[in-house]
Amino acid sequence: MNLVKLSASYLRARALNTTLQVVLFALGIGTITLLLLATTQLDQRMRRDAEGIDLVIGAKGSPLQIILSAIYHLDVPTGNIAYKQAKEIAAHRAVKKTIPLALGDSYRGFRIAGTNHDYVALYGAQLATGRLWEKPLDVVIGAEVAARTGHGLRAKFAGAHGLGDGGDMHEGADYTVVGVLAPSGTVLDRLVLTSVESVWAVHAEHQGIHDIENVAAQMKDEDKEYTALLVQYASPLAAAILPRYVNNNSDMQAASPAYETARLFSIIGVGTDVLRGFALVLVFSAALSVFIALYNALEERRYDLAIMRTLGASPQRLMALLLGEGMLLAGAGGLLGIALGHGFAEIVGYAMRAAQQGSMTGRLWLPEEFVILGFSIVVGALAALVPAWRAYRTDIAGTLARG
Repeated sequence: MNLVKLSASYLRARALNTTLQVVLFALGIGTITLLLLATTQLDQRMRRDAEGIDLVIGAKGSPLQIILSAIYHLDVPTGNIAYKQAKEIAAHRAVKKTIPLALGDSYRGFRIAGTNHDYVALYGAQLATGRLWEKPLDVVIGAEVAARTGHGLRAKFAGAHGLGDGGDMHEGADYTVVGVLAPSGTVLDRLVLTSVESVWAVHAEHQGIHDIENVAAQMKDEDKEYTALLVQYASPLAAAILPRYVNNNSDMQAASPAYETARLFSIIGVGTDVLRGFALVLVFSAALSVFIALYNALEERRYDLAIMRTLGASPQRLMALLLGEGMLLAGAGGLLGIALGHGFAEIVGYAMRAAQQGSMTGRLWLPEEFVILGFSIVVGALAALVPAWRAYRTDIAGTLARG
């Protein structure tokens, strides 16, 4: 007697009920899978983008906004910081290295970031072709920028004022692509990188400066500004010294990536907990549906089960038959749900890439998904446990006598 075939045959005979139960399981498991993929990839991406940055210094304002704008390029900056004050911080004994950022312009929604070559080295990015920038208005574009714009070496374009689409174009100050970065899986993929002097040069006409090649030498120090400084500590003790020094002795604000990222995840966590709770309600509903279906079906199949007993089936095999049906339903729903979760993750990732807000993929498979599938099967077994126990206690003589 093949229990799997018997269970499958019975479930096929009640296709509508079977489909409903599988879909309920799939929706719950799919939601859990999508949340797992989204939070795992978001956590990995945020950790990777913040790796090697101990402190971010920007204009006074929200520390979280400073982190989102300077590291993840997902928000507008709180303002600019003075060049002289930034230099003082760079010379502080608690500082090992600083990387300047000058923001304010964009191209087709991709941000133009003025910085130095250390910014590329920070993420271990490699050039796919060309070289790094050497003079003002040279730019290196990230892999996603190159793919979306179709630009390659020697392409020219003008930036737009502001960090989104629709800003006024900086006519007469065209950038020239001198390099394209290979995909790195970091924020660099969606940035246009150039020197800080390039950003100053594009806006120098407001100060009556037209010699772009020597813009830094012509500008007064009090007219030079950065948007933010990315800081690496010289020692662990710097974490206790430098943020307080910056906040108390300058017009700037220090923000800790580790602390602000943890705070951001605690905010996001409220929403994911709600969705996870909703998914568990769906799984519970599916389990309840399986329980009711098997319990009611047991009444219809009592005579069949009694006949199976007379043909030699043991009580244990009848119990296994009902348990197997519950686990089969849950397993099918779990597999379908995991597939749906990956499909939805791919759709969400496509939407994020279209909005130039990072990326997510459904092609990532995680070990935790086996736990999710196992959880689904266990829930199915528990739902079938009471009907299976009643099948085990079937009264052969009484059932056959009633017919």
